[in-house]
Amino acid sequence: MPKIKEPRYHKIAQEIAEAIVNKKYEVGQKLHARSTLAATFGVSAETARKAISVLADLDIVKVVHGSGVEVISRERAREFLSQAKESRNLQETHSQIKALIAKQKEDLTNLDESFSLLLDQTQRVNQHNPMSPFEYIPEPTSDKLNCSIGSLNIWQNTGATIVAVLHEEDLILSPGPYANIQPGDTIYFVGTEKTVEAIQQFFEGTSAN
Repeated sequence: MPKIKEPRYHKIAQEIAEAIVNKKYEVGQKLHARSTLAATFGVSAETARKAISVLADLDIVKVVHGSGVEVISRERAREFLSQAKESRNLQETHSQIKALIAKQKEDLTNLDESFSLLLDQTQRVNQHNPMSPFEYIPEPTSDKLNCSIGSLNIWQNTGATIVAVLHEEDLILSPGPYANIQPGDTIYFVGTEKTVEAIQQFFEGTSAN
């Protein structure tokens, strides 16, 4: 978040105002000459002059030609400090909001890039592997169990091509037409979403035989 930078003379004006509020400088008291104030606050005479001009414009001090600077209002010094604090708070809030907006934009950009990358990767996976297998475990009550794949005519009845059968801990890849589907087996097949529904209906339906 960017730092708020106040003019140096404005900071010196606030320091003098604080000294007036804290009664380090009393109302009616003559302050040191501007050259002495410059030395006190470690700034140039021009910076001190600008600081006194700010306070004089707000009727906190009065420049008496040939006599220096006179303190004329503690209440206005207090008001000046209060307004300066509110202004700083407003500037800080503004900077915080700008930083949050910038961070939000950055996050949205990163999210958009991540989403685009995910979409691109998904499309590439689908292009290179459009036949990702589905899996299905027939109900143990199905009358299609303990029958060979060939005798069930699964492809003709459902459009599914069985690519593997998991029997207990053995995975049988590319099972032939004589492989039996037994209770508890997991069938891996390729096809469309409609094929999934057809497989389910096929195994849950009643055999015509």
